[in-house]
Amino acid sequence: MSNAPSLRPGADEFAPFYAGYVAAVPDGDVTRALAAQGEAFLHLLTDIGDDKARFAYAEGKWTIKDVILHIVDAERIFMYRALRMARGDQTALSPFDENAYTALAEADARPLDTLLGEFAAVRGATLALLRWLPEAAWTRRGTASGKEVSVRALAWIAAGHALHHERILRERYGV
Repeated sequence: MSNAPSLRPGADEFAPFYAGYVAAVPDGDVTRALAAQGEAFLHLLTDIGDDKARFAYAEGKWTIKDVILHIVDAERIFMYRALRMARGDQTALSPFDENAYTALAEADARPLDTLLGEFAAVRGATLALLRWLPEAAWTRRGTASGKEVSVRALAWIAAGHALHHERILRERYGV
């Protein structure tokens, strides 16, 4: 495996909106960070139960189940983008509306263990993709949501995005 996963993306590799996500990821191999984070996330949420998982900290805010499925949806999209760019596809990729996705997902109707299982499966697929990327693929770029982004940045964004929501789950949801 190359050392490319250990190189933090430069600010020119992603839109400024994602800077906080990238900064939140510890230095080192992003695939190792994603693997450790995935295990910690599952450990954090496995025993909270379906009733607590339907909790929203305020009116109009997402439930814990909504947050879990949002992380899954976003990671799928980030890695779809990374795959296309890693393979040299230069087609501009459209944005997604996280609120529209969440409103139609009906996460609260699902048992918590299915959401956590889906998270584990998606994180496993993320790791399978990233661990075997050729070194040159990490710096390939494309356009997503009207902004240029590198494959490397998408990996760090996925990790930072999940960390961001994990922090919110701890601070606002009491998990």
